[in-house]
Amino acid sequence: MICSSEGWIRSSTAVSLFFVLSTWLSSHAPVLAQQPERIVSSEVSSDHRVTIRFRAPNAKEVAVPMEGYGKPLPMTKDDSGVWSVTTEPLVPDCYGYSILMDGVDLVDPSNPMLRPNLFNSGNAVHVPGPASLPWEMSDVPHGVIHHHFYHSRVVGDDRDFYVYTPPNYDAAAKQRYPVLYLLHGFSDEANAWTLIGRANIILDNLIAQGKAKPMIVVMPLGYGTHEIIAHGWAVTRTAGVFEKNSENFRDALLQEVLPMVESSYRVKSDRESRAIAGLSMGGSETLFVGLNNLDRFAYLGAFSSGGMNAEYDKTVPTLDSNAAAKIRVFWMSCGKDDRLLAPNEKFRDWMAGKGIHVQWVESPGAHWWPVWRRNLSDLLPQLFQEKPAPSDYWTQQVQPQR
Repeated sequence: MICSSEGWIRSSTAVSLFFVLSTWLSSHAPVLAQQPERIVSSEVSSDHRVTIRFRAPNAKEVAVPMEGYGKPLPMTKDDSGVWSVTTEPLVPDCYGYSILMDGVDLVDPSNPMLRPNLFNSGNAVHVPGPASLPWEMSDVPHGVIHHHFYHSRVVGDDRDFYVYTPPNYDAAAKQRYPVLYLLHGFSDEANAWTLIGRANIILDNLIAQGKAKPMIVVMPLGYGTHEIIAHGWAVTRTAGVFEKNSENFRDALLQEVLPMVESSYRVKSDRESRAIAGLSMGGSETLFVGLNNLDRFAYLGAFSSGGMNAEYDKTVPTLDSNAAAKIRVFWMSCGKDDRLLAPNEKFRDWMAGKGIHVQWVESPGAHWWPVWRRNLSDLLPQLFQEKPAPSDYWTQQVQPQR
């Protein structure tokens, strides 16, 4: 017997839902019976092999482009129309991949771990590793990621940026923090460093271990003009677009994002407390913005930089004999199998010719996130320190290109 009207309402609702569901299941039973069995994709075995599966009975050819492999991995089809491929054992990390079916790049519908991209979204698979890896989630205090929106008068659009505040950050406290401006690469969005790069997890772990200073990290949208996206990958052959993008991005960063951050967060505003770093397009933006504004940034990190104008004297005209004394850390890196290795070496040598000490890391791997996670893990312990000391994450092997 039901003793309250509230209980009756809940019970009658449950009964109604039961009859509705029963009726629906009865009427749709033949359809449900025809549905193909669910497949498990991006399955990780105990020996760190990854199996990708994709149902496409009418496809003629299916392969998997995957970080860690120079060529797409060919898949084979079974009698039920399911294609599959199993990798070799992989070094613990997060790997991006997609499905290439008859020349069309697709996401894997059986894997909920999506990897957004402006040109070719894909999936990710996590091969777990020991807690000693900085990008592995650990039982440590965690920082907070804040999402901001604003209208850019420089670019003429509505855009966003993300801010990481370290554990125990208190907006009402007197303590102020140094700040790192961390830039994403071409075709990524403002959230790439947290969503794909796991930057917040890396920061949490290194701060908890005492290897990195507690800091605030700002991750802005890196596009200074819509043209750079409109041209797609052909932008590398379009004169002037990268330069326009870099100039507008600089203005949006320095005139809009930086003032908003410094008015909203408890950050230090002296140059010794500011760093800028980025990957690929964000690496070249780091070099352009940072080296031309050494009155604002004392620490610079450029990972696999791409798109910078090769006329360095015109790109960085303010670099003079006093620059070396202003830079606390100048860190550059690139993968050994990265097509951008040669231009990065060229810029490194040009900087050395200017009398500027370059901390250079040539890592295993190509133009992919397993390299950049280690770049960030190496750079963070050197920022805002009295005596910067390099970390040792390059002893953690990056999967070589096959």
